[in-house]
Amino acid sequence: MRIAFDPQIFTMQEYGGISRYICSLANALSQNSGVEARMFAPLHINAYLAEMPPELAFEHKIQRIPKTGRMVSAISQILSVPMIKNYNPSIVHETYYALHAYAPKSARRVVTVYDMIHELFASEFPAHDQTSKLKRVAAERADHVICISENTRRDLLDIFNLPEDKVSVVYLGFDSLALDTNKLEHKEGKPYLLYVGQRWGYKNFAGFLQAYASSSFLRNHFDVVCFGGGVFTNDELNLFAELGLSKNQVSQISGSDSKLASFYSNAALFVYPSLYEGFGIPPLEAMSLGCPVACANNSSIPEVAGNSAEYFNAGNPDSIRVAMEHVVNSNSRRDELINLGKLRCAEFSWQRCASETLAVYRNLI
Repeated sequence: MRIAFDPQIFTMQEYGGISRYICSLANALSQNSGVEARMFAPLHINAYLAEMPPELAFEHKIQRIPKTGRMVSAISQILSVPMIKNYNPSIVHETYYALHAYAPKSARRVVTVYDMIHELFASEFPAHDQTSKLKRVAAERADHVICISENTRRDLLDIFNLPEDKVSVVYLGFDSLALDTNKLEHKEGKPYLLYVGQRWGYKNFAGFLQAYASSSFLRNHFDVVCFGGGVFTNDELNLFAELGLSKNQVSQISGSDSKLASFYSNAALFVYPSLYEGFGIPPLEAMSLGCPVACANNSSIPEVAGNSAEYFNAGNPDSIRVAMEHVVNSNSRRDELINLGKLRCAEFSWQRCASETLAVYRNLI
């Protein structure tokens, strides 16, 4: 069986969860007897793809230049379509949502849908954003759709009204971030609550901060560290002032995966207050590095975290506050979550992801 992956996501992401997923999946698939997987990206900007062995990727990485993304994508599409046709794949797995197919007529088409955020939180995206339209086109064109959680599958079926037998769930695999014990980095001073990633809209960073600010215990004994997501905006700085939080209490840090691993391993608690996620890797990252997790009880998050997290209602700052206080005030609960978390991470492997994805492919040919 020959499986081809198109170049879409590799022309869009220098780093990112989707491109990491495709590279990890292709690598795991290739370890199965009788299976050949190859990623096609004649021009791309992706760091993960550039590190793949040549037998898995036809690729040429270029420097990312602002405002050239559409041109790179168009050139890569023009070049890759005949390459994929000449490869003569049994399956073409689309890496994102395209208006036109990359697959030759002889191949079956599979697409992965990662979440339904653009549909459920449409007001948070600009009017010209075409993601939802293209997602529908890709899902309807595909011979089969893979969703990365049961919650995403339910939302997809409800919103796009696809046949149930056309959609399967395959959970992502997971690789723990590498922790360099010789270069551990952490915040000096008080213990800290850790928040990771983007902070806008449905990510509910404001709800988390309101919960933190409402607790005199948390404010007096813990700071907040935000890793990634860019420097604080003026709106965020105004929110800090409104909540009576000083500049020393809430800090923003960026850096490598190794640096992020250090901050996970030293955090008193990782907090994940998102209102919606298609899967949610950060809780697993935290668990794998011995950091207890408090997270929202909505969307796919309980599917991922299982019984290994302290849950709260993300729409209720008081619920968030109670959950955070419960963990940081109880050594026994903290230790329990750390132990359960390490067991939970082991359930998400790329070998399992590849095996279940391969079963989808085989049902199509």
